Amino acid sequence: MRPYSLDLRERVLKDCDAGMRTSALARKYSVSPAWVRRLKQRRRQTGQVAPTPQRHGPPPAWQALAGRIRVAVREAPDLTLREYIERFALPISKSALARGLAALGLSRKKSRAGPASRAART
Repeated sequence: MRPYSLDLRERVLKDCDAGMRTSALARKYSVSPAWVRRLKQRRRQTGQVAPTPQRHGPPPAWQALAGRIRVAVREAPDLTLREYIERFALPISKSALARGLAALGLSRKKSRAGPASRAART
């Protein structure tokens, strides 16, 4: 969701300074009364009205291992996730490796040139 524009924030605060009540501001600009209160509180406490930059969490665990993951898939394209982790000593979980493979655009499907699995014959 995108933050409200700086222009809208300034118009809301201008009307607030002119004496409009929070509920009237919320109706006029189609925003929630809570947002108007938080905007006024933020201006009062910090003097800023611009939206805060979005905070992101830490980088994914697989990102630091992207090169090793590419090499592992190139060397053995038909291993399972567990086999990749054990064989190439990757210090991440199976789900993190699966997300990394998807983000890197790497496939981990078995090759058709190999022998059929036992499950396919039954």
